[in-house]
Amino acid sequence: MVLDKLSDSLKNTLKKIAGSMFVDERLVNELVKDIQRALLQADVNVQLVFSLTKKIKERALKEDAPAGLSKREFLINIVYEELVAFLGGEPARIQPDRKPYIIMLVGLFGSGKTTTSGKLAKFFTKRGKKVALLGLDVHRPAAMDQIKQVGDALGVPVFIDKTGKDPSAIYDHHKETLKGFDVVIVDTAGRDALSEDLITEIRDLTELIRPHQRFLVISADIGQAAQTQAEEFHRSCQITGVIATKMDGTAKAGGALTACAATDTHIIFLGTGEKPDDLEEFNPKGFVSRLLGMGDLELLLEKAKDAMEGQDTELLSKKLMKGEFSLSDLYEQMAAMRKMGPLNKIMEMVPGFGQIKLPKEALRVQEGKLDTWKILMDSMTVEEKEHPDIITVDRIDRIAKGSGKKASDIRELLKQYRQSKKMIKMLKPGKAKNMEGMLRKMKGFSGMKLK
Repeated sequence: MVLDKLSDSLKNTLKKIAGSMFVDERLVNELVKDIQRALLQADVNVQLVFSLTKKIKERALKEDAPAGLSKREFLINIVYEELVAFLGGEPARIQPDRKPYIIMLVGLFGSGKTTTSGKLAKFFTKRGKKVALLGLDVHRPAAMDQIKQVGDALGVPVFIDKTGKDPSAIYDHHKETLKGFDVVIVDTAGRDALSEDLITEIRDLTELIRPHQRFLVISADIGQAAQTQAEEFHRSCQITGVIATKMDGTAKAGGALTACAATDTHIIFLGTGEKPDDLEEFNPKGFVSRLLGMGDLELLLEKAKDAMEGQDTELLSKKLMKGEFSLSDLYEQMAAMRKMGPLNKIMEMVPGFGQIKLPKEALRVQEGKLDTWKILMDSMTVEEKEHPDIITVDRIDRIAKGSGKKASDIRELLKQYRQSKKMIKMLKPGKAKNMEGMLRKMKGFSGMKLK
């Protein structure tokens, strides 16, 4: 999960609030110290930490809870709101409004610029844009080959010059051709450390290309050095946003998350893996919700939409609203779930499930069950998948032999089907009270109210 240790610390802090008898200055002081400790351990800048917790403390002691909220609920809400504000407030969505819309990536060597170039290309291609990649890293050996491989894998045109040593000349050579694209993503050179040569090159390219966006790509494991680097890059090309990479690892990530404070910008994207689809638009509200174990339904629905692309989702929705649900439908949902990513990543987006600390081994077992159930359904007839209630003991034996699996695996699948069908019925019109009760059970904090 993103920022595991920080998330666990913040969840424990909120549990302390939810379980307290009274909300007084002593509790607020404990809360502030817990948050300070959690953020400092995550490599967040000291001054920023104290500024944030000062606001939380002032609001907690001075503001009165609005009607309908208890003091505990209001305190939790203050923590949530201030963390969201700390990370930028509203998401900074990128909307290409001219052609070509040029995005230039800058950063140190190893920060993940080239991989991020491919992810951005995939992101905009999925949104109907005609995208091109421009490689201007003339210093790193094999840099041109790498970006060419990235583009070819995505079916995106790549413009490079393997023999050229002047990035400005390479851009001038391709400038007219690039005007035929909606979005152009420029991959620039990095260094092992900040140098005058690098800063000069970035400054010259910025003046020549005049990109509409200049994103600093910064690794989650950079630590406190992030602020210095962000300030230097900002002076050279006026950074317009930050992309934090390697957010799927065990890095503390506080430095990357606060680099935007040094540039007075926002985090735009998060890199959460190595695959082209492992790029998230940064939404402070959803991100903080996940940190606090409250889930992120907006991101979950976005991933589900991408995963089910090409499927007849309208027909499936109608069937579900009628209470019709077959094993074939469950099969489709399982396939879509696999496309959405690892089970642990999906669970942290579901409200309430972020509070459940499931062992990694248990999650791996569940992933294995999905593979087993897929094999079982491949061994069933169309009638059996459409009407699972007809599956008798004899049919179970036949499916087990045909699939090479155990009869107990089939019974477990049928049990999962019945449970899923029961939950689908709760979503039907007129079942609102049942759903409300279920959601209440899923809420992670005692005392939190449904809005």
